[in-house]
Amino acid sequence: MENLASNHRVVSFKYAFVGIISALKEEPNLKFHFIAGFLVIIFSLIFNISRTDWMVIFFLIGFVISLELTNTAIEAVVDAFTNKEHPGAKLAKDISAGAVLVAAAASAIIGSIVFLPYIRQWIT
Repeated sequence: MENLASNHRVVSFKYAFVGIISALKEEPNLKFHFIAGFLVIIFSLIFNISRTDWMVIFFLIGFVISLELTNTAIEAVVDAFTNKEHPGAKLAKDISAGAVLVAAAASAIIGSIVFLPYIRQWIT
């Protein structure tokens, strides 16, 4: 029975990775967030940020990418079941896009707060 549960987990992870790869192929905004996250990780390595700052950075990257994936899923479901001209469909898509925007803006502000001391130290 445990082997069956283990196999189910493997299949679940496979579906999750297929979803991420599919979204990356289809969604330019997700590509942007992945590239931005990668660049933030590179700068984090260059500046040798603290363990706490790493936790903040990884949380923010994961948060924004998770919301972008959720936004992509909401758009796919709305497009599959509703006419794009429907006001409720537009509202759902706009709200989910707004959630990504809020998270990305907050992450940029928090990221600036995290990196500013490292940038100042590097300059001086």
